[in-house]
Amino acid sequence: MTLLAGVMVGCFELFAREGIASVAEPKGKSVGIQALGSNPHILVSLLAAEVGLDPRRDLRWVADPKTKPMDRFIDGKIDAFLGFPPEPQQLRAAHVGHVLVNTAVDRPWSQYFCCMLGGFPDYVRAYPNATRSVLRAVLKAVDLCVTDPAETARSLAATGRVPRADYAAQTLADNNYKWREFDPEDTIRWYALRLRETGLIKSTPQQIIADSTDWRFLDEVKRKLKA
Repeated sequence: MTLLAGVMVGCFELFAREGIASVAEPKGKSVGIQALGSNPHILVSLLAAEVGLDPRRDLRWVADPKTKPMDRFIDGKIDAFLGFPPEPQQLRAAHVGHVLVNTAVDRPWSQYFCCMLGGFPDYVRAYPNATRSVLRAVLKAVDLCVTDPAETARSLAATGRVPRADYAAQTLADNNYKWREFDPEDTIRWYALRLRETGLIKSTPQQIIADSTDWRFLDEVKRKLKA
């Protein structure tokens, strides 16, 4: 993939059952995921490593591709899991568990992009105008989410893209969209270092930035949108 821009900051939250007060406390506890190597598995590993835990030895992973981790969490079968919208909104409405880390507001996670836009390298090279147009459309949509989250959520629900407008509106309002402010290269560098330190990748941040990023389109769109 060729990464083109950062889109938003923070959309995933680490939930735990009552009695677990910090990220360091789940040592020896069960963490629900649907598969080893999945995004939740990698992200929880980074969250754990950031506070000094060894995710391989200190956490008990419960992988079940047939059952959603949230359902197991609600049933009391696991101690923690990583929630993505609308799961955090659903759990808060049901008063189930509590949040240990909210990446939209808790440092250091809130200082880096959570979601980024990328494309296949061959496509980006062959169709620069289309790549630029897609990037511009996505970033304009991001601005719409910021200026009118309620109406955006209603539109998403009306067209069947989300099941509930209220949860979608809360998600849009809770997360940060700082594509103008944050440097996407900082995000790549920071996450690559964490992944390398945890043993999940072998590449250096410099290699990834050199081989898998192209910020020229973002710079052009920023100028056109007067960012």
